[in-house]
Amino acid sequence: MAIELIPLPLPASADAAKFTTFGRQVKGVNPGSLTPEEFEQVKEALYKHDALLFRDAFDPESENYGHGNNKTEGTKKSILHPDLKTIPRVPQVQLIGNGTVYNHEGLAEAMLKHPSHTTFHKTRVSPEEEAKGITRFYRWHIDAALYDLSPPKVTTLYGINVPKGARQTCRYDDGTGDELDVPLGTTAFVSGKTMFDILPKELKSLAVRSKVKYAPHPYVWMAPAHAMSTGLGIESESLELPLSELPPWEEAKRKVLPVVWKNPMTAELHFQVHPCGAAELLVDALPEGASREGALYPDGAHITNLKEVRELLYKMQRPAIAPKLVYPHDWHERDLVLVVGAFTKEQVRAFHQCNLAASDDPAGPTVEDVKKWA
Repeated sequence: MAIELIPLPLPASADAAKFTTFGRQVKGVNPGSLTPEEFEQVKEALYKHDALLFRDAFDPESENYGHGNNKTEGTKKSILHPDLKTIPRVPQVQLIGNGTVYNHEGLAEAMLKHPSHTTFHKTRVSPEEEAKGITRFYRWHIDAALYDLSPPKVTTLYGINVPKGARQTCRYDDGTGDELDVPLGTTAFVSGKTMFDILPKELKSLAVRSKVKYAPHPYVWMAPAHAMSTGLGIESESLELPLSELPPWEEAKRKVLPVVWKNPMTAELHFQVHPCGAAELLVDALPEGASREGALYPDGAHITNLKEVRELLYKMQRPAIAPKLVYPHDWHERDLVLVVGAFTKEQVRAFHQCNLAASDDPAGPTVEDVKKWA
């Protein structure tokens, strides 16, 4: 029997024209016992729609967590350290959330700390405003180690305990006046495809010609730094941990990934960069015969100035987190969400998170793609 795919309910803030393919609820199958045929249908649907929701799903089980099994807790300087607890019997699965959880999957007691913009952003919402329901996005990101291991193909989130309470206003505080009405404890998703599609020509050209080089142990490197008020990248204050003070690292294990990833199912291009961990940009020259008019770095470039790297990425990514392009998921207990894309999570709640490091890096644009968009 074919699975049933239903469009996700969009908030009033969303531009429905930009969500025609993004996100589907899956009905008619149990994600815990898929047949080979159903698995292929779900796989195809995921790559086509970026995010899939299963309601009342069973707890999924999974070989290697996308950040390395047990490594996030063991690296105490990492910005991820307080946020993740490993499930003993399935170390690929992490328990995330806020509050104390008792007798859960072999953990007698787990004190969960949900990350808050108040400890990571350069500026913060005042306690008085916070009490009135004002909040911010914590950190826009893709789930990946970005050092040594290849990025996961898919991230899963499973809601165990979901907070109940009044809705909040997520404020951008960047001078635009942008804000978004969100459910308490939401996870906000944006489409990497849309992020690329809405770029002007000169930035599309730059994106398809560029690779991003991440810092070694990026979550340790960025830990002392402050994020921007939108959660989309780091303020350039030279607060990152010096490379000499990082855990042992090798240059060969640093990840250099295309700025734009090619969807293996649809052949569409998706902008996929974790701006907080980016350290350098490597830009190829324009292909032969391409117009140089208005082109950025037409002869190619190796950009190592961190402020310049961040400003370029922000210019390319900020339009796609406009309120009308954000899907803030309203969690129900036992929701299972599968996603291939960027997302951020901003009460007591408990979730299982799993993403397995892929066996290879994502494919970037083909020569034909570069010629088309450069």
